[in-house]
Amino acid sequence: MGYPKPPLPSLPTTTKFAIGFGPVLARFFANGVEYSLRAFPLGGFVGFPDDDPDSDIPTDDADLLKNRPILDRLLVISAGVAANIAFAYLIVLTQVLTVGLPVQETLPGVLVPDVRPGSAAARDGLRPGDVILAVDGAPAPSVLDLVDIVKMNPKRNVAIKVARDGIRSLELNVVPDQSSDGTGRIGVQLSPNFRLSKLRPRNLAEATTFAGKEFLGLTSSVLDGLKQTFLNFSQSAAKVSGPVAIIAVGAEVARSNSDGLFQFAAVINLNLAVINLLPLPALDGGSLALLLVEAARGGRKIPREVEQRIMSSGILLVVMLGLFLIVRDTLNLDFIKEML
Repeated sequence: MGYPKPPLPSLPTTTKFAIGFGPVLARFFANGVEYSLRAFPLGGFVGFPDDDPDSDIPTDDADLLKNRPILDRLLVISAGVAANIAFAYLIVLTQVLTVGLPVQETLPGVLVPDVRPGSAAARDGLRPGDVILAVDGAPAPSVLDLVDIVKMNPKRNVAIKVARDGIRSLELNVVPDQSSDGTGRIGVQLSPNFRLSKLRPRNLAEATTFAGKEFLGLTSSVLDGLKQTFLNFSQSAAKVSGPVAIIAVGAEVARSNSDGLFQFAAVINLNLAVINLLPLPALDGGSLALLLVEAARGGRKIPREVEQRIMSSGILLVVMLGLFLIVRDTLNLDFIKEML
């Protein structure tokens, strides 16, 4: 009969770095930190010893995050947002240095990328790749103008002048079908007609300038898109995508255009940064809002129980929303692919 083996020493778990939320799928320990991969791939989190009830660090230790001055805590909490912004800029700079910056030159007309088989456009001779130069004698229509003309003319002849293969000019007569709402429909995808070229920097200083302008443009687009989402939420709620749809779109972009993958990755990081700043529980913006409340109270801390209730409700909301988006986007994967 052997001697009983001594118990294994417990591993330190007071500080955590996790990708995702929810149950742990995999973990390892290094230098007193628990690194883990969680079940729900919705961002991630860093857990400080403050959050560990089993930590042997005294609660009044001056180095605990909760005992640091407000400015120190603000810098730590906002580090994730700063990292997303910095990473987005580095992605754009990498694009400028490696493949160049895409420059869009607007050309006259409206491009027809796709024509639905059996549609009015297919029956009357429109083909993918055609460029619509004029409609009913009006030259160089915009996409919106063309959509309005088609909608207002169900079952009526619409004279369309197109350029095909960049050489031939054809006159077509298209009769839009009538939709269930009484408007016209011809069954095509439309996009502005443009030509892409590459802008390449001559030196690092010029690359930095190009990247800065492109980064500001992307940031402006992200902010404007989020503003429109909140101002018209009832119309835009169905377009909000979760991780499954985002991965599907990213895979499609990677297959079709490697240049677009840089822009896609930068926009994702900018969206994460902006959304994470929203003053909602479980987001960094929620923690920053609580810090501002504490500062407004003259440095008097919010009761720990109240703060934990607020954060717990926020985490539950984020996980439920994430699960809903994952299920909805998984069911709609075929639809997503069809629309691209």
